[in-house]
Parts: sequence; structure tokens; C-alpha cells
Amino acid sequence: MKTHGEIEAGVCEVASRFQQEYMGRGPKDIRAYLIDDLLVVRLRGVLTAGEQHLVKTLPMDKGEGLLKQMRRQLMDTGKLAVEEMVQRITGVKVVSLHYDISTVTGEEVMIFTLAEPPVCREAKRG
Repeated sequence: MKTHGEIEAGVCEVASRFQQEYMGRGPKDIRAYLIDDLLVVRLRGVLTAGEQHLVKTLPMDKGEGLLKQMRRQLMDTGKLAVEEMVQRITGVKVVSLHYDISTVTGEEVMIFTLAEPPVCREAKRG
């Protein structure tokens, strides 16, 4: 059985690896927050140089729409794999995955709804 922090750290590792393999680069910063049966993953600095250029040079709605469409398609392609990895780490079935990215801040969020809160052991206090 894992601690709350070990689950969050494991999810960060999986999400970072997913970003590198499916999106082409890892995030500059990543945090995971386990709140009952909800797992929120916040990734910062995920846009590639090409994506940043695309958003800056095209009209706002066109560049943003194109980037979000591409990222959503990549997420859909790898959705099952990332859900399976999260399920392995938490020990709980993933019910749903919600995803969005900001072209302004370069921040991305993944929100996993779990079938139930994962069972965690108490962390040892040193």
C-alpha cells in the first residue's frame, strides 16, 4: 500500500513520461493532487517552441483552436494507456479523464475521476 504522497509522485512520473512520449517534450513543472476520488494533475511549461510560434503568429482563435485540436487528438490517442498507468499506481479504476490546455499560460490540466478514493497508508514521520 502506498502513501498519499507516493501516489501523487507516481502519477507525476507517469504524466511526465506520457508528455514526453506523446507530445514531444516533458513539462517544466508538474504537480498532482489527490482529493478523495479526484486526481488533478497540473503541468506547466508544456508548449513546444513550434506550438508557441503557431499561437503567436496566427490569429488568436485560429492558432489556439488548431493547437487545442491537435493536443486533444494526441490525448485521445494515448488516453487508455495513461488511464491504465494511473489505475496501476492508485489501485483504483479510472472512471473518466478530463483534459484542457491554456495557450496563454502553457499550462495543462488532466483531471481523473476514480471509482473510489484510493486506500493509502500513513506516511512515516521522521
